[in-house]
Amino acid sequence: MNVPKIVEIKDIIKETPTVKTFIFDWEVTEETPGQFMMVWNFHDEKPMSLSLIDPVKGEIGFTIRKVGKFTEAIHELGVGAQLGLRGPYGRGFEIAGSHVLAVGGGVGMAPLAAFAEEASRKGVDVDLISAAATQNELLFMDRLNRTSTNLRACTDDGTYGFCGFGTDLAQEVLESNSYDMIVTCGPEIMMKKIADLAEEYEIPAQFSLERYMKCGVGICGQCCVDDVGWRICKEGPVFWSDEVKLITEFGKYRRDAAGRKEPL
Repeated sequence: MNVPKIVEIKDIIKETPTVKTFIFDWEVTEETPGQFMMVWNFHDEKPMSLSLIDPVKGEIGFTIRKVGKFTEAIHELGVGAQLGLRGPYGRGFEIAGSHVLAVGGGVGMAPLAAFAEEASRKGVDVDLISAAATQNELLFMDRLNRTSTNLRACTDDGTYGFCGFGTDLAQEVLESNSYDMIVTCGPEIMMKKIADLAEEYEIPAQFSLERYMKCGVGICGQCCVDDVGWRICKEGPVFWSDEVKLITEFGKYRRDAAGRKEPL
């Protein structure tokens, strides 16, 4: 759907001091965890990962961190306010195997929350690592504890759960467990380490990448990655291990709105 559908905000959940989840009534049909939608506030439009996909209640949601003018404007909205949504777009996560390790960092937990709930509904065992800088930035703890997901939290400062980075906990978990697949979303430096671990333990993995997007449908080329020329909005945003190996910029740099390289 390339024309925005105007919808009202049904509910708003304050997740952390800087993060809110916005929920909308929606006829869920083909929406898949890992996909994104373009969110339009009648002034600007940005891509947002689906953090909630509920086919029973007929709801979708986006979890948005306040980081700039657009997200600040969204955070000022209340229940009943209108936004334009178009999508879903891109390639989401594939649910495969019977035992999956999911590793999320910060607001990268958004698509992983939707993934964990969908995988649990399909009878897949999910061990999920939720990583944040400190306790009050951890996302979806109560929500995910209500599923069959085995949730483990870690914080950089040790204020809750494992003290250290999500990659440190992932390495510890991989040493004592066997998994059919790894899925991850978060800072790209974190995902590069997960890619290395996946290769070391010979486990197929999926990575949700983020790049600057404008159109969301593969036309403008703004989100192309170097060498292979894949568009994150079209061929991604989720890529498998063998694919990210071909993306030479993975874990090194991305490009800004003007196409300039930005080191990660």
